[in-house]
Amino acid sequence: MMSVGFDGWSAVQQWVFEALLLPPMLWLGLDSQIESGYVGALWLMVGVCQVAVLLVVFMPLERWRPVMPVTPALRRDRWPDVVYTLIHRLGLFRALMFVTLEPWWNEGLGLLRAAGLPTWHADAWWPGVSDTPWVSFLVYLMLFDALAWAVHWMQHRWRWWWALHALHHSQEHMTAWSDNRNHLLDDVLRDSLFVLVGLLVGVAPAQFVAIVALTQLLESLSHANVRLHFGRWGERLLVSPHFHRLHHARDHGGRRGVNYGVLFPWWDRLAGTLDRSASVPPTGLMDQLPQHGGRDYGRGFFSQQWLGLLRLVGRA
Repeated sequence: MMSVGFDGWSAVQQWVFEALLLPPMLWLGLDSQIESGYVGALWLMVGVCQVAVLLVVFMPLERWRPVMPVTPALRRDRWPDVVYTLIHRLGLFRALMFVTLEPWWNEGLGLLRAAGLPTWHADAWWPGVSDTPWVSFLVYLMLFDALAWAVHWMQHRWRWWWALHALHHSQEHMTAWSDNRNHLLDDVLRDSLFVLVGLLVGVAPAQFVAIVALTQLLESLSHANVRLHFGRWGERLLVSPHFHRLHHARDHGGRRGVNYGVLFPWWDRLAGTLDRSASVPPTGLMDQLPQHGGRDYGRGFFSQQWLGLLRLVGRA
């Protein structure tokens, strides 16, 4: 039964590649990137599944037990986040990265390989792990989650990076669509680090797609406008919507935040940045409030991107 499922998935991936991706790749002269284009078909399929889960599972959850009432203001502020989600999950942002930056990464790493740089297969550090696919997957999952925690910490602690990342925290009406509400330059920096580390540690492309897909799906849940607590032990094992709402809390959601964990909360426990309070705080940033300056982070996609660049150069 499982083999039939895999065969069906592969058949759909082949069709998506040949019907949707191959013609524009040939038109753009990307004949040498056919293998990467085939992986791109997998990204697109996974993205469609993720959007389906958002619509069919997470949005009903939000209607069932919302943290914030579903007001006209919440519906209005959700639409730009929907745009960000579709850009990222349906592969538009990744396609741009593929055309512009990925050839540079591959060429640079090719030169380093020729100079003697080895590939460190992380699942080979522990003998026998690479022979057990699910254990290998967990090793890479924890490795990339630790990297995600470190990158998230830097986004808050490095002033220039915070100028971009602040857009993500400016959402006062968090929903399951809010995960991808980021400045595009912020995403370029973050994704570049992840791709380069992935190439260095030797994670297989399909495994990398699965890790990113699982992480993105759980991040969508952690941003959801839902009263959902994983219980005494569950909260210690996995980042919940309550855990992450504390990270977005207005009173400490700025550069010196808490709860940076993406999937697993134990990195925050180790780093001393854990907050386990039971409060349900309002989200957003203090400097958005009129009494603290009323800073404008933009209402729509283009204004948000432009104001992010102005913050980066100290003009907003």
